Amino acid sequence: MNRLSVNQITVDGRSTRELVEGCVRHGIPAVGLWREPLAETGVEAVAKLVSDAGLRVSSLCRGGFFTRPGCLDDNLRALDEAAVLGAPCLVLVAGGLPPGSKDLPGARAKVMEMLAVLAPEAAARGVRLALEGLHPMFCADRAVVATLGQALAMAEPFPAAQVGVVIDAYHLWWDPRLAEDLPRAAGRIASYQVSDWILPLAADTLRSRGLPGDGHIDLTALTRDVARIGYAGDVEVEVMNAEVAARPLDDVLADLVRRHQELVLPVLA
Repeated sequence: MNRLSVNQITVDGRSTRELVEGCVRHGIPAVGLWREPLAETGVEAVAKLVSDAGLRVSSLCRGGFFTRPGCLDDNLRALDEAAVLGAPCLVLVAGGLPPGSKDLPGARAKVMEMLAVLAPEAAARGVRLALEGLHPMFCADRAVVATLGQALAMAEPFPAAQVGVVIDAYHLWWDPRLAEDLPRAAGRIASYQVSDWILPLAADTLRSRGLPGDGHIDLTALTRDVARIGYAGDVEVEVMNAEVAARPLDDVLADLVRRHQELVLPVLA
């Protein structure tokens, strides 16, 4: 159980204190935090809360959105926050097309430009940039990086300790080149996030994820493949689903522990 982490968005609507105290009750050692609730409580207060509870921060979500004005200052603030929390990585969502633009190559070039600026800044703070490829349905509005291969191609010009990638099961399970590209990710995986692809998709596709084991992704096989290339970090459950978030907190956390034991632990042991 020492590699299970709960991403804060999974229990959206609960305070950070409620999440931390719930994880303590259920023996969950790590949390992935989001910047919006962090701003409400204060980064120093949250860092103390997590530390006093004996937990660790597996990631901070999120930076990136490199095609928006003012993104540099916001990302520098995010790196400062991650450093205070002791988060090993800042998850980056690349950003979609600028309003009115259809220049996809130009947007991807902007991502590379910003990585070059932020990589040394991240290194100076002891934080790793974690570039995440999102499912192609989010390409226009959220992330012009859609596959693991694209994320790796953007990360590889930089030292692995500065720029890594996120393996998010929900976003990458469909990729026909995933098996071929995973070996290239050895030493580059900054975060491994699990959830499931369930149908029908909700009207809000961003919040259509299912709990691990409820959908179409072979999470046990994917976890085995990720472990085989040397990933030894946290397995972070990131489920964006309003119905899941509305359930009693302890029910959700107990369910996540059970699913981790059934789907993930057998291939990590």
